Amino acid sequence: MGQVAARAGLAPSAVRWYESQGLISSSRTAGGARRYPRSVLRRLAFVRAAQNVGLSLAEVRAALDTLPEGRTPTARDWSRLSAGWRSRLDEQIAALTQLRDGLDSCIGCGCLSLDRCALSNPGDLAAREGPGARWLPPALRQVRHGR
Repeated sequence: MGQVAARAGLAPSAVRWYESQGLISSSRTAGGARRYPRSVLRRLAFVRAAQNVGLSLAEVRAALDTLPEGRTPTARDWSRLSAGWRSRLDEQIAALTQLRDGLDSCIGCGCLSLDRCALSNPGDLAAREGPGARWLPPALRQVRHGR
């Protein structure tokens, strides 16, 4: 496991976690040591790339489940799976651009629905929509688990 973790640039605990989540698999030696096929490195790279796009582990698992049993993603697989992620990335880029462009004067997100921001939240209008960053672009409000 240590060799796979080092080669993949991950902590051993992350490799164990991904295995416990069904994203990778290993076999065991008679002594109980884990043995990973060489293909696990590509699967781990796929998982990390998908998470960098913003996919949850459940979404990554669903993507990997579209592959034939135990097969490593190929370039063609990656192209097919990632095509659906382009719009998500475009949305995140637009949201980050909007956030960046608003930073020089006021973030304008109503981040805690504060009533003292006369510019972006006069009269605490954001509170009517619920708690949290109501005016932060939705792509930036997503809570990401399993990272």
